[in-house]
Amino acid sequence: MPRKIGISLQLLSFEVDIWGKLRRATEAARANLLSAEENRKAVITTLVSDVATAYLTLRELDYELEISTRTLQTRQQSLELTQSREAHGVSTELDLRQAQELVYSASETIPDIQRQIEQTENQISLLLGESPNAVLRGKALTEQQLPPEVPPGLPSALLERRPDILAAEQDLIAANAQIGVARAAYFPTLSLSGALGGASTQLASLFSGPASLWNLTPQITQPIFTAGRLKSNVKLAEAEHERELIHYEKTIQTAFAETSDALIAHQRLRESRVKQEALEKALEDRLRLAYLRYNGGVDTQLNALDADRDLFQAQLDLARLRLEEVLSVVQLYKALGGGWQS
Repeated sequence: MPRKIGISLQLLSFEVDIWGKLRRATEAARANLLSAEENRKAVITTLVSDVATAYLTLRELDYELEISTRTLQTRQQSLELTQSREAHGVSTELDLRQAQELVYSASETIPDIQRQIEQTENQISLLLGESPNAVLRGKALTEQQLPPEVPPGLPSALLERRPDILAAEQDLIAANAQIGVARAAYFPTLSLSGALGGASTQLASLFSGPASLWNLTPQITQPIFTAGRLKSNVKLAEAEHERELIHYEKTIQTAFAETSDALIAHQRLRESRVKQEALEKALEDRLRLAYLRYNGGVDTQLNALDADRDLFQAQLDLARLRLEEVLSVVQLYKALGGGWQS
């Protein structure tokens, strides 16, 4: 015996999109989705640049620690020599105290650099979503390839792929579509309602036979008095559109400013780094000659100690300039929304 299926009464309603309200609402929803996707890409770009910045900073601190440790060893050897000379009456107690001062000043920098290294490792671990731990090292700062030359004539069209600009553009599209949705609310809504009924009929004969009924009944819902609500909604949508337009323009202006700043920094830091390298080389020669003169009894120890102090500071300054030069490329990568390569 064929199995009977009971069908209860159902009402099916289909709204006819005469005034474009559903189409504009769909457009707004699609734009909001694309905006969310671009915001996700912006977060990824920021995360990549933050991790690169933290890692390069870590390698620069490692290099500073290497400089400080090497300088401390050299100064300790110089102190031992001064102590020996002072014991034999060749050097004065003032020479001894000055040599001790250089040893203490070099040793004082090491704990602070170590603190910064450990905190930077924790920062990298946090960015990677890991527990605080030591970070594996790659090439030293001095072994890193120098930042590539930025090709001249970068097209401004590169900024069009910045995620924040694309997100702001989609927000503007969504706000514009919402104006259409708000205005369409003034007009009546036409829907087609179907009444479907059947009593204890087989599924195969659901749409056939005397037991089924299918009627299409057009229904028009006319907007009633809303005390200015519809008009206010339109004004609100227009205000939201104006706000998104201002935000879009500001985002583009910010993109140009950030790109310009990164290009200027890249050029000027490269020039400073080259000059600082020349200064370091000159100070190395000065230190070598000063100690030759001091050991030969031609000059005082003061000049040698001053040369040592100046060289130490110049080496630290050069390490920081190298870091800033590399970081300027990271900032340019971020400003261009992912670099200038296609």
